[in-house]
Amino acid sequence: MRLVIKNGRVINPATKFDEIADVLIEDGKIKEIGANLDAGDASVYDAAGKIVTPGLIDLHVHFREPGQEAKEDFESGSKAAAAGGFTTVCTMPNTKPVIR
Repeated sequence: MRLVIKNGRVINPATKFDEIADVLIEDGKIKEIGANLDAGDASVYDAAGKIVTPGLIDLHVHFREPGQEAKEDFESGSKAAAAGGFTTVCTMPNTKPVIR
């Protein structure tokens, strides 16, 4: 599968890249980043006005499971994190009982 994310503000802190650009993805891996990439037979997603970054990390989340699932649980917290672009979360140990 091929996908081109077009016209987004691509930010890569590792290489100090911060430009409006396209991202070509093939078989789940980034193959090329640059301006006006040819989509060819790829699916195209127009990201104009959006930010394209590596997955974000949240070092302070409260999933509250076990013991306080009415506030949050692993499923709802994980879905919310993914919807916000977070690929890694670190849960706080304020559960009842505390997870060790």
